Amino acid sequence: MNRLQIDIGSTYFKTSANGKTNQYFRDFNIDIYDDVLNKCASLIEKYNRDDIFICSSANGGLSTLIIGISSIFSIKYATNIAFNSGINIIDTILYSKIDEATPTKDSIDVVIIAGGIDNVKPKFDNRLLEYLKKINYQNIVYVGNNIDRPFLEKNIENLVVLPNILADKLQVREEELKEYLTNLYQTDIEGKEDIKKLYSITSNQIYSTPYIVNNSLPKLRTLYNDVTDPFLVIDIGGATTDIHYSTDLIENKNILTSSGYDRLVFKKLGVYKSRESLVFGAKNNEFVYELLDYLGVNENILEEYSDKATITLMQLAIFLVLYQVSKNYNGYVTLKLDILNSIVLTGGISKVLSDEDIDRIVRFFYKKILHFDTIPNIITDRNYEIWTLGIKEIHHV
Repeated sequence: MNRLQIDIGSTYFKTSANGKTNQYFRDFNIDIYDDVLNKCASLIEKYNRDDIFICSSANGGLSTLIIGISSIFSIKYATNIAFNSGINIIDTILYSKIDEATPTKDSIDVVIIAGGIDNVKPKFDNRLLEYLKKINYQNIVYVGNNIDRPFLEKNIENLVVLPNILADKLQVREEELKEYLTNLYQTDIEGKEDIKKLYSITSNQIYSTPYIVNNSLPKLRTLYNDVTDPFLVIDIGGATTDIHYSTDLIENKNILTSSGYDRLVFKKLGVYKSRESLVFGAKNNEFVYELLDYLGVNENILEEYSDKATITLMQLAIFLVLYQVSKNYNGYVTLKLDILNSIVLTGGISKVLSDEDIDRIVRFFYKKILHFDTIPNIITDRNYEIWTLGIKEIHHV
């Protein structure tokens, strides 16, 4: 079909036209718009603005602080919704311990306050107001019980009030908060000067890349017949690593959502912009030195800047992601990797790692961590078809 698709990442940008995909390393000395035109002007000139579709993850995502009444309901529900909206969580605070919490010095894009089912006694008091005075935030949204609304609306300037995310029978009501956060993310992308300029070459809305990928998942089998539920998509980029997974994989699931797929972002597991935190995480994992030996390299590779080092870092990112969602790690979500049927890899990793590189790392994880001799089916999205399918689903092109 006669259309051009462009994805702007933190380290690379890529184009797809007439079934051909190209990837370009970003020139960080100039802005995104100029970089795209310098490298792709002759390609862009072939298309009308209506036929150019752009998505971006170059803004790195928004940051949120979540304050909730309970860790297993309000905080967990809000966290789940935030992750699926492309939001990075910098901290969560259990309200009963807010007096002990150290206020973050980071600038926060949005504060989420959640907790309590409707028609119960008030949960929030002046302790919340005092804490909010100590932090720097741009937006604040309340998605808790209806009894506390008047107090919070009266005392918190510019508070956005949405329906309680704790619906009947403690099920999650996610649509309103997800829409609000997605729109915030969208506004942030469009607010970036570099991204604004890209509207001169397209008349279509510019979406966030994680949102685009998430929308491709229900139809992933139209691309790869051997992908079977439950599956896991690992998207390793320069700044973050995202995973998208079938909700059937969730261990001890107490979140009932309308979607069959969830998303989790690992902000500190990118290979370029967050390289230092990836190396730090690797050095502090008890299995990594054995893994490096298995790969035939020594720990000095973590300090090198070479093609071999990049390959090793990407392999480590795969291992650390699987480890951090396994039963061996007490993270936000635990996935039942023992029932995982398919692993799909996309993003910059698909242009760097060979099938053997990927197979070796997955086999090590399943053998060493899960004590399994067999591994899930591995599919590598080498032509970024998941991304192009996602744009097609959003724009109906």
